[in-house]
Amino acid sequence: MKLIIQIPCYNEETALPLTVPALPKQLPGIDVVEYLIVDDGSTDETVRVAQTLGVHHIVRLPQHVGLAGAFAAGLEACLLRGADLIVNTDADNQYCAEDIPRLIEPLLQGRAQVAVGDRGIATLAAFSPLKRVLQRLGSRVVQQASGVPIPDATSGFRAFSREAALRMLVLSDYSYTLETLIQAGARRISVEYVPVRTNPQSRPSRLIHSLPHYLANSAGTIVRAYSMYRPLQIFLAIGGVLIAAGILLGVRYLYFFLNGQGTGHIQSVILAAVLLIVGFQVGLIGLVADLIGFNRKILEEALYRIRRLELSREDRGEAKKNPENRN
Repeated sequence: MKLIIQIPCYNEETALPLTVPALPKQLPGIDVVEYLIVDDGSTDETVRVAQTLGVHHIVRLPQHVGLAGAFAAGLEACLLRGADLIVNTDADNQYCAEDIPRLIEPLLQGRAQVAVGDRGIATLAAFSPLKRVLQRLGSRVVQQASGVPIPDATSGFRAFSREAALRMLVLSDYSYTLETLIQAGARRISVEYVPVRTNPQSRPSRLIHSLPHYLANSAGTIVRAYSMYRPLQIFLAIGGVLIAAGILLGVRYLYFFLNGQGTGHIQSVILAAVLLIVGFQVGLIGLVADLIGFNRKILEEALYRIRRLELSREDRGEAKKNPENRN
């Protein structure tokens, strides 16, 4: 059983000397523990520092692509290097590395395919009262979108089985945390939350430039992912609201008409007709989007099988090169 701990990095030369030495070198139930750094186009000495610290694998991206892109590149690199389990943590030493055994336990015992560290955001001292409220609200929204109980939606301290990592497809260019949870719910991937500890904050978050910026990007990610994986629900809900409003206006006009006052309320008839037509059209769009969603599921399944075949071929090639490592 091989575990690779991946760390997406962007200009983390000062943080890595705190984060990497704290990572475990051996774990119960794990034969091999390795570290992988994803250098997201850093302009400082991140790569040199990682090499000095003895990091096993360094993936260098040609330019800065953001956290979501670096995370996805890390998953792919870990799979190519034969990882059976993948743990993702932050470079700023936010998460307590001593909790990694607790994080991977649900995967080792077969209870879940994805484990997420629950920081206890309702009482987390590093968060302001407003941020705590927004984090809880955001987690509830993602919970509704994914259908999975989610106490801490934005935690980046996560463990993935090989199968779960193969099925992850990160499309967002902002953050992977929300999208991957919605994907897990849509694909029936079992998720378990594990209470974890956090270290004192060493620097402000680079993902949250400002609260409005964070809210706008997070809301966009949720709406886009929810529309992609549950289009029929969202479009039927919108269409249903429009149709209900049209019916109410129609009933209102009928009331005035039966009381001999229909002449002055003809606008209600026009607006009711427009709302009913648009509502039905939105519902039809939902049906079309749902059919497109079936095609997307077929494509995702094909991509999953292709990735498995490619990785199996890589494994066979490595076995031929190093026959002594087959056992």
